[in-house]
Amino acid sequence: MESRHVSRVISASPQTVYEVAVNVDNLLTWASGLAHSEVTREGDTLWVDSPMGRVSVRFVAPNEFGILDHDVTLPSGATVTNPLRVIAHPDGAEIIFTVRQLDLTDDEFDSDATTVGEDLDRLRELVEEVTRSRPGT
Repeated sequence: MESRHVSRVISASPQTVYEVAVNVDNLLTWASGLAHSEVTREGDTLWVDSPMGRVSVRFVAPNEFGILDHDVTLPSGATVTNPLRVIAHPDGAEIIFTVRQLDLTDDEFDSDATTVGEDLDRLRELVEEVTRSRPGT
C-alpha cells in the first residue's frame, strides 16, 4: 500500500485554517471528495452523500494541535482513517492530507490524490476569503 501526502500552503494562520476546515457547515464548499449533499449530524457522527455513496464521518475531537483526522465508514461497512493536519508554515499554514492507496488501482489512486488537491485548493480559497473579511486573522 502506498501513501501520498497532498498539501497546500494557505496565507492565513494555522488557527484560522483549522477553524474553517473543522466547521462542518463548510464541508460542502470545499470537500467534494467527501460531501455532495447537506451534512446530517447524529451526535458526533456526520452522514453525507459522497462519491462513494452514503457514508458516516467521525472527526477527532476539537484540539489545539491542528489535527483533523477522520474516519469514513463506507456503505460496505469498511472504515478508512484519513489523516489531515494543519501545521505552521513560514507563509501562514500548510494543510496536509494523507491519501492511502488501499484497494485502489494506480489510476484510481492518482485520481483520488488529484481530487484531494482540488479540494484543498477550494479550502485555500475559502480560508483566504474568510481572512479578507476578518482583518487580523
